[in-house]
Amino acid sequence: MLITSVRTGDTEVFIVDPDSGDAINVSRSPTSEDRYPCWSPDGKRIAFTSNRDGPYSLYVMDADGANAKRLVDSPAVCYMPSWQRTPIGERIVFGLHGDKPEMASIAPDGSGLTILGEGHDPTISPDGKTICYTGHVSGGVTVFTMLLDGSNKTQIVKEASSIGATFPNWSPDSKTIVYSFPVDKGLELFLVNSDGTNRRQLTKLQKVATPAAWSPDGEWISFRYTDERYWSDPEKMKQVYAEKPTDKRPVWVIRPDGSDAHVIETLRFQCAMDGSRAAWKPE
Repeated sequence: MLITSVRTGDTEVFIVDPDSGDAINVSRSPTSEDRYPCWSPDGKRIAFTSNRDGPYSLYVMDADGANAKRLVDSPAVCYMPSWQRTPIGERIVFGLHGDKPEMASIAPDGSGLTILGEGHDPTISPDGKTICYTGHVSGGVTVFTMLLDGSNKTQIVKEASSIGATFPNWSPDSKTIVYSFPVDKGLELFLVNSDGTNRRQLTKLQKVATPAAWSPDGEWISFRYTDERYWSDPEKMKQVYAEKPTDKRPVWVIRPDGSDAHVIETLRFQCAMDGSRAAWKPE
């Protein structure tokens, strides 16, 4: 499983065996913050973001941390990449925050950078045909889908969230989307079919559950769990990132039917404060 951890003092990308707790630091850049890792479709490479060369940019590296390469040369901030095979070849989609929040697509060799329009947190479906993302509506944000070229943008969740942190992501069969949405003062996980039907609440933890990632076999959904939306308060976020409390945002899992929600004990402590998914390695 790919996670970010602060066990070295800064935020680094680790590959962790969730059963044994064995961990390998693959970003190994103690002078930078490395975030939002995701696997390549074959599990041999990792995309991530880092501020090692200035503003947070998009990088790829081998799964052992070798051959790290910067893909985007821009002052805009890159975040939350997603990597899949598509009908036009392998593509990485990601958020690109400059003068406005945009989404972009790029080939893993750094060619073919394409702006997909305004929005956040794009994720490519496992079948490589569709992107889900967070889009703006009256009253806040909600879940949309679009085609690979940014066309045919479709709102699939009619309700709006005024607090963001929706982070939609796909099931392995590309039929269902998991996302976070406000319930009372917290954020719970919800599921919705890709056509917008059958919306249902998954977690009932009364805290903050976001973001989520599905296991390749479809048996589990991982998510990050915390007691507060500290990123909504700039001063509180600054404090949390500086103090790095060891159990602030551990990794939990839940079954897609809503049962057996529990913390992964090996990932209870020293997970980073950022919003990186706990990403399962492709089968």
